Amino acid sequence: MKYLNYILVLVLFYSCQTDKNSITTFKNLNDSIKTKYAPDKRVAIYDVSYKKAGTNLILEGETDNPLAIEGLKSSLTAKGIVFIDSVSILPEATVGEYTYALANNSASNLRGKGKHSAELVTQVILGTELKVLKNDGSFSLVQTPEKYIAWVDNGGIAFFTKDQLNKWNESELIIYTKTTGNSYQDSDFKIILTDMVLGGKVKLIEELANSFKVEFPDGRVGFLKKDDAEKYKQWLIHLKPSKELVERYAKSLLGSPYLWGGTSTKAMDCSGFVKTVYLMNGFVTPRDASQQILKGEIVDKNLELEGLEKGDLMFFGTKATADKKQRVTHVGIWLGNGKQEFIHSSKRVRLNSMDPTSDAYDAWCGEHYLGSRRYLDVESKELIKL
Repeated sequence: MKYLNYILVLVLFYSCQTDKNSITTFKNLNDSIKTKYAPDKRVAIYDVSYKKAGTNLILEGETDNPLAIEGLKSSLTAKGIVFIDSVSILPEATVGEYTYALANNSASNLRGKGKHSAELVTQVILGTELKVLKNDGSFSLVQTPEKYIAWVDNGGIAFFTKDQLNKWNESELIIYTKTTGNSYQDSDFKIILTDMVLGGKVKLIEELANSFKVEFPDGRVGFLKKDDAEKYKQWLIHLKPSKELVERYAKSLLGSPYLWGGTSTKAMDCSGFVKTVYLMNGFVTPRDASQQILKGEIVDKNLELEGLEKGDLMFFGTKATADKKQRVTHVGIWLGNGKQEFIHSSKRVRLNSMDPTSDAYDAWCGEHYLGSRRYLDVESKELIKL
């Protein structure tokens, strides 16, 4: 009897050791897969964990990248670990065939969680194409053209199937080219339909003498003044990104209020300001300053404001130490103009200088400058161009 008890203890001991080894192996592999496929949770989803079922591991959670979970499963199998796959691949079944959406407001708010009280993390302007990942009936988890992932109130978007979206994109579109304004219910411009912001896009129904008759993503019909908008394809053909165009759009926003998460001409944060200015120069930039610094061409390596050209992005924050990585928290646009001048959204969109002797000197920026990047005239597959 003692011998049998001894054998049982050994079996249980080795079983526990095997379980511990399996779990340790899973955690190591899982961390490795997450680092490879989803190092930035703002633009990729990989939330995979496990629970025990006897001697098996049940994989659970979700990801928007099938390759990621396949990589984990292959690695577990190669290690001889038995598992049951219960991981959801986004888009979820809740989305159905409506896997796309278009922003339906002048600026639709995207939040960190699916509720109105959650943090505003970004905005998308009218006509922006979104990939729909989840739908809970009131909010949807969506992904923007720059891959940013957040929740939007379903009242701020119109849902599309792939075929419907293709038809929309094949139609003639109109882009709004005034800083802010309105669309109207009538061609006499007497009754407002909705407000408009720079860069918003709608579908052309008919060109009239003084207006464009247009359709919004949700099917509403309205009118835009011809002086306030342009046919999108013609606008793209004539668009010539330049230092001067960057400065023109940037200065057109002077005095605009600061809004954390804002990316429209109504109000904007620092990176949202950069995003708006560069959108009108034909670029879809990354959303946040800490992402924008990773793109384009490095300039001013010695941090001496040498070689900077109008339109270069300037980054600010906390410099790296032996214990901590560099932390980028702010971005502006270098203008130079013989004054070491730059423009940024801080309290409001404003002009400042990097020259300590200038009345416009910004001491915080001067002391927290981290370097600059150039997007204009740079050939890079990483930069998304319209």
